[in-house]
Amino acid sequence: MTDVAIADAVDAYLQRKAVGDPNGSGAGTYASNAESILRRWAEWLKHDHDLTAIDALEVDHMRAYATELHRRTERGEYTASTAGTYYAVVRAFCSWCVRGGILEANPAATDRAETALPTTEERPTSDSWTAQQRRELERHVRDRALETAAHSASERRTRLREYAMVAVLAHSTVRGAELFRVPDDDRRTGATWQDVDFYTGTIRVLGKSQRLEDVPLPARARTPLRRYRVVLDPPSTDWPLFPTGHAPSIAARVRSVLRERGYEDATIETMLEDATAMELARERSIAPPAITTEGARSVLRRRCDAAGIDVDGDYLTPRGVRRDRTDEPYRQEATASKPTLRASVLEQAIAVPADRPSSADIAPRDGNDPPDTD
Repeated sequence: MTDVAIADAVDAYLQRKAVGDPNGSGAGTYASNAESILRRWAEWLKHDHDLTAIDALEVDHMRAYATELHRRTERGEYTASTAGTYYAVVRAFCSWCVRGGILEANPAATDRAETALPTTEERPTSDSWTAQQRRELERHVRDRALETAAHSASERRTRLREYAMVAVLAHSTVRGAELFRVPDDDRRTGATWQDVDFYTGTIRVLGKSQRLEDVPLPARARTPLRRYRVVLDPPSTDWPLFPTGHAPSIAARVRSVLRERGYEDATIETMLEDATAMELARERSIAPPAITTEGARSVLRRRCDAAGIDVDGDYLTPRGVRRDRTDEPYRQEATASKPTLRASVLEQAIAVPADRPSSADIAPRDGNDPPDTD
């Protein structure tokens, strides 16, 4: 048995899958989607199990991976089907290793490992929430948002952010893992303002298929999002829809970007002494990290507590906010034929003052945007 590093085996597998696609079978697309999954899996094995050699991979490692996917599903970061897809990609890779003679058997293709995966029948308890309970939460955050006149700019942003977050989850088919940042998943960094097209009423997200999809944003989701954008006033379109409020994370991002721009550490620390990390991020147009899926759950938990909404001690999670639908609006795979709105164009838009009362219903990106009707 040849001693091969997992990372090297992954590289060889991806190269083999990506080489040529003469009959349009989709092998190149598969390799692109599988790459991030396999590289995160390899990093997880190295970090959590100090495992780097493919011939040392055992059933217990794959059971631990399945358990990790299950935990993430319970936290609302993945759906059960997404977790299953991730595991299936790793299992296919291991099968390839067996055929290539670098593994004796596939440790992922065993009952012991696979029984730890979440099943498609498993649903978070928040999915049992009724439409009435969801309406109560939306009414609560809407009323808070409409009471912003007597509050500071920071408080207005917070309240309108909560309203926009709930409205987008409640009135579109966007999932929490598509809207917010998923830790340890370098492809799911959170939706940005560049992804939102108010004119066509869509948002571009990385779907469960690991492909970009254009998802409809109904008027009841767009209007709160517009109002929130006016007070957020993002300095660039790569700014996340829902930035994190975690100061250390923002400071870490600011330091990292400023170092990349050639600033010395001493100079950066002096800058941070004269301004907060968020103020410096705005001044230097450095997009902060998006709020994580767990952070969004915390926001919803606080609002549920404040509204007195409780179901046997549970609270509404991002998945639970979504309406039950039997005919969800279609999702269209993003293609090059649909114009992509670039930052260089959008940044030329005229900024709307946040304190102008009539600006709440003005489209912040495009003056030709047709008005919404609820």
